[in-house]
Amino acid sequence: MPHALKPLAAQVLVITGATSGIGLATARAAAQRGASLILAARNEKALKALCEELRAKGARAEYVVADVANHSQVRAIAAKAETVFGGFDTWINNAGVSIYAPLADTPLEDHRRLFDTNYWGVVHGTLTAVERLKARRGGGVIINVGSILCDMAIPTQGAYVASKHAVKGFTDALRMELISAAPHITLTLIKPGAVDTPYSEHARSYTGAPVHNPPPVYSAPLVADTILYAAEHRVRELTIGTGGPLTALLCQFAPGLMDPLLSWIVPFLNKDRSGADADKRARDADALYKPGRGLRERVPYSGVREKSLYTSAQQNPEATAAVMIAAGAVTLLTLALKDQGRVRRIRREAKREG
Repeated sequence: MPHALKPLAAQVLVITGATSGIGLATARAAAQRGASLILAARNEKALKALCEELRAKGARAEYVVADVANHSQVRAIAAKAETVFGGFDTWINNAGVSIYAPLADTPLEDHRRLFDTNYWGVVHGTLTAVERLKARRGGGVIINVGSILCDMAIPTQGAYVASKHAVKGFTDALRMELISAAPHITLTLIKPGAVDTPYSEHARSYTGAPVHNPPPVYSAPLVADTILYAAEHRVRELTIGTGGPLTALLCQFAPGLMDPLLSWIVPFLNKDRSGADADKRARDADALYKPGRGLRERVPYSGVREKSLYTSAQQNPEATAAVMIAAGAVTLLTLALKDQGRVRRIRREAKREG
């Protein structure tokens, strides 16, 4: 039987892609809750500034400059955690990049580079963490940040979609293997929908127009809170937002409807009409081969959703089940009372006619 997981304040967390977006939000939230941190990214200046920011607030934080595409650099992250903190309890594979382009227009070297980060980065981090956590009393947690695009496809980001499908397949297969090989290790897949991070600005784009995430857009702190929930609870996977799962379900059961619909609507919704200089900003921030602009957790979007009832329900399955059972009982009781009233009326009418 796996040991209970430590509270966050007693944990050491490794976070890759820690200087931007979801990784940055997670690092700040974890530090606020008392966790010790090993932060990894390619941008040393941003890493140093982030550690200074967190230490000034009383957190214990160290950094490692690392490109997750490089296996030896990923192993150096684990070595730093062992040297400074004696190891780690939770490893969060968050680093990722994207490309906006039709697949036929995506240069193969860019496609490979994206997989080096999004897929091989997760493989490097996960297997390094498994190796260390196998020998750690009580095991630990590995959290892979996937996407709702693990479960569906969209046009214009085909390479990214393919990498996230690969991450899900790798995560699900390894989880099965760990059941017997290392049951004290929990492997969790996090599947955010669109998030208000600099994701689109850091993506390489061949569309010739500014791009951004389509609605509904959820907040980076919401994703961070979900990740940190997984660090304290043994859970298989968690999805952020309701729109993504509903769309994925429709894609599974009505592909003849959804394929042509998404082929038209996604490129339309991806267009950023916020300003003519957005395209230049995106090109300047392209982080496919080099570090992006650091220490930007969120970017402006209209109507950002700070909470998700669907995500909360996943984190409170017992309460959700109780509410559903109670609602079902009330519904059945209401129907039963209506039936009794209908029977009484029929009997009264029968007596009058008789």
